[in-house]
Amino acid sequence: MKILHCCLSCFYIDDYNYQENVLPSINKMDGNEVRIIASTETFIDNSKIGYVKPGKYFTKDDIELIRVPYKKYLPHFIMKKVRHYDKIYNLIEEFSPDVILFHGVAAYELMTIIKYKKNNPKVKLFLDSHEDFNNSAQNFISREILHRMFYSAIVQKALPYVDKILCVATESFDFLEIMYRVPRKKMELFPLGGMIFKDSEWKEKRDKIRESLHLGENDILIVHSGKMDINKRTEDLLKAFIKVKNKRFRLVLIGSFTEDVEQSVMASISTDTRIQYLGWKKSSVLLEYLCAADLYIQPGSQSATMQNAICCRCPVVLYPYKSHFPYIKGNGFYVRTEEDIKKVFNTVIKNPALIEKMRKASYEVACNILDYKKIASRLYQ
Repeated sequence: MKILHCCLSCFYIDDYNYQENVLPSINKMDGNEVRIIASTETFIDNSKIGYVKPGKYFTKDDIELIRVPYKKYLPHFIMKKVRHYDKIYNLIEEFSPDVILFHGVAAYELMTIIKYKKNNPKVKLFLDSHEDFNNSAQNFISREILHRMFYSAIVQKALPYVDKILCVATESFDFLEIMYRVPRKKMELFPLGGMIFKDSEWKEKRDKIRESLHLGENDILIVHSGKMDINKRTEDLLKAFIKVKNKRFRLVLIGSFTEDVEQSVMASISTDTRIQYLGWKKSSVLLEYLCAADLYIQPGSQSATMQNAICCRCPVVLYPYKSHFPYIKGNGFYVRTEEDIKKVFNTVIKNPALIEKMRKASYEVACNILDYKKIASRLYQ
């Protein structure tokens, strides 16, 4: 079977552990022929959105990836919102896919996909949606002009030809219904997931990292990661951690800081020897740290690392977004404030057996709903 992934309404970042990276890899491992068509938008220096040159190359999993430029009839800052590209139809026709997954719904180029579907009605067409009111339509022009008028009109034209819209979070259902008038029956939950390691592999990764950090069996490793801006609430985490004076606790920060928080965060880190900032790590290394962790904490904005943490059998500490509710089944805590974070730390100190209980619960949640191998297979069942 031929499966085409179109990353034309979103960025594509090489060698990351995002959905756009993992699903094609699993599709290929399952014996399918896979191709990715992506925009030139990516991360530069693991910290900011930027652009690379158009071209063709192969990913580390030997999947052909074609980077395509925007058309140039309008200035770049408009075209990156319109998302209209050169020669997409020809690239699709050349590959002749059996299944198309168009990542994101907010792009003019969806019209090209619909044209191909009309001419090839046997092709299975799926859209996935990452949009929600936490990350999209954040001002009047974006909400009323770009989403409610422009993208909505495109989605309405596409709907009759789309097999399913796959929502990565429960909050995406609400966004699509309100902003694009998509009926609920057209949508399915298609969660961001993670890779689940066998017992021996998980233990090997865990032991490797804990040994490198000189951690004992009873020490408690807490991991916080990502592009840490003010919305990640890293500062609240650090304040709570520093107030809990327990030598068994270690906090590791992995990722990068934005300029608005870097100075204050680094100042806090320097006051407590139990805190280590490791900078940016490859996705494979981040997974090793998640296997080694006893708590993964994400007290602010959402991140796909949460799902990876659960798949690495890690209890999680999260802000109570609606989209988190399906994944917390006895395997974590919700926190809203610095004081809530502090209470979680004290709870764990008083009842260390709770970590192992929650670890087992995370593994159950991962196996039931977050296994990327099962999620990927839904494209060709």
